[in-house]
Amino acid sequence: MSSQRYSPEFKDEAVRQIVERGYSVAEVSERLGVSSHSLYKWVKAVAPDKTEQNTAELVEAKSEVLRLRAQLRRTEEERDILKKAARYFAKESE
Repeated sequence: MSSQRYSPEFKDEAVRQIVERGYSVAEVSERLGVSSHSLYKWVKAVAPDKTEQNTAELVEAKSEVLRLRAQLRRTEEERDILKKAARYFAKESE
């Protein structure tokens, strides 16, 4: 097993070919003489972590739920006020 080291620039360019330019890992691997396993590791290292993305989505969803609950509470209060007003004016017109 060789322990060949690649420069960060070389790794970045290899990953850029896969991520940005749309080449397959096998194609880049063959062209650059790098194992596909190494390329997959390099791509995974620069890819955003899914847990961070999931956390951000959960925080956004929770804030939306809180906003919608507050809006529902306000709407229910307005409805109750309108019901009372309707009853009041119904009695008064009799």
